[in-house]
Amino acid sequence: MKPIPFNNRYIKLGKEFFVETCPQSVNNPQLIKFNFDLAEELGLAGTSLDAADYLSQSTAIFAGNQIPDGAEPLAMAYAGHQFGHFNPQLGDGRAILLGEIDALDGTYIDIQLKGSGRTVFSRNGDGRAALGPVLREYLLSEAMAKLGVPTTRALAIVTTGEEVARQTLLPGGIITRIATSFVRVGTFQFFSARESVEAIKKLADFVIERNYPAAKSEGNAYVALLQSIVERQAVLIATWMQIGFIHGVMNTDNMSVAGETIDYGPCAFMDYYDHDQVYSSIDRNGRYAYSNQPSIGLWNLTRLAEALIPLLAEDTDEAVEIAREILQSYTVIYEQSWLAGMREKLGLSTQQPDDKALIDDLLHRMAANGSDFTLTFYYLSQLSVDATTASSMKHEKLLRALFADADQIQQWLLKWRARIAEEPLDDHARQIRMQAVNPLYIPRNHQIEAAIRAAEDADDFSLFHDLHEVLQKPYERQTGRDLYMLPPEPDEVVEQTFCGT
Repeated sequence: MKPIPFNNRYIKLGKEFFVETCPQSVNNPQLIKFNFDLAEELGLAGTSLDAADYLSQSTAIFAGNQIPDGAEPLAMAYAGHQFGHFNPQLGDGRAILLGEIDALDGTYIDIQLKGSGRTVFSRNGDGRAALGPVLREYLLSEAMAKLGVPTTRALAIVTTGEEVARQTLLPGGIITRIATSFVRVGTFQFFSARESVEAIKKLADFVIERNYPAAKSEGNAYVALLQSIVERQAVLIATWMQIGFIHGVMNTDNMSVAGETIDYGPCAFMDYYDHDQVYSSIDRNGRYAYSNQPSIGLWNLTRLAEALIPLLAEDTDEAVEIAREILQSYTVIYEQSWLAGMREKLGLSTQQPDDKALIDDLLHRMAANGSDFTLTFYYLSQLSVDATTASSMKHEKLLRALFADADQIQQWLLKWRARIAEEPLDDHARQIRMQAVNPLYIPRNHQIEAAIRAAEDADDFSLFHDLHEVLQKPYERQTGRDLYMLPPEPDEVVEQTFCGT
């Protein structure tokens, strides 16, 4: 058996960054899902983390019943603004970092168990996870990866053979997830609140080495670090907006400094388009509504900049001005990235001054008519400049059916067709490009809920496995899978999603 390529760096930062913590064992773990492709990609094939050949041992590791050789488990310390209110000490309350590995592609990867028992940061929680949220995170994170969105990844799911007490007793689960970093904005805030410039510098050096090595060649590596994080986060949130994804809990402790989507709690993909859509049951005032995500991203990055002020320049006023200039670039980067992505979704390979107005007009009509976000863009990708072709007429009929007032989309299509007639690409080339960025299958809330209900209520994981399989090819029409592309019927609509803590 090959050794797991552990190379643990975070633990070397010092005791103030974590608390050494072992997972709590469970009674009867059962492996539900193992990500063979990801294991191969990371170089874990043939190790004790490979469920292909060492099933019983890997299950014990994924359940927290066995610590693999080379792991140094710990719970990370961090703080965070939660719905705008600062908590100076949070930390991993139900997650344990097993360790870090050197992946085959030269990147550094963290391996973490989530739902593996109490830590010193659990406060009044049990440190466990119900099975439903674990299934949700696996489905969502792996779907996001296939959609090309930077994200944490899911390596495995086990059931624990035990129940967790929430509103009712629910079966427990543990997810093994990986990331290029689990350091958060809140990690920097933890040490800023304690006025520990030395710890902030150590953490920044760690993040630069792990995630932004190019910053080392700049005049001030910490200025380059802040700029790089701002750029990644702006592009990430623009990508969320282009696919109708709503994170749900964009607290600063849920924002990765690596620019990856992290912590899939009450997240959701929109069905019908609503600019102010909220799903999260705990977001009672809409702070993290779909339309607020870009501005919240900037708000969170401003908190990061505040923590990094001591490293940006010796003079505080100069450091503040540097941070202000970097933060001002966020809006420009976000708007450029969003507009570029939306142009791709509409099949526009060239740039015209009125493109944003054309996009905004479509979104306004979608909102006014309750049009399904994903299917609107998918059906649009099937249309031709010539509205009289058989295929175009078929899909245009389907598109019109999404709108309460079909004339609304018909009027917009006249403007869109006039615009794409100016494009250098022919219909076929344009449609191929559009279909590469407009998915047909997304993790719809009602389908996820059906999979969770079958698993939790009847120990039936077939719906989970089927849905996961469909989501691995989001841009390809899959024979016999039409139900997975459809929005919910009225009695299937999921109005709220939950954290699962």
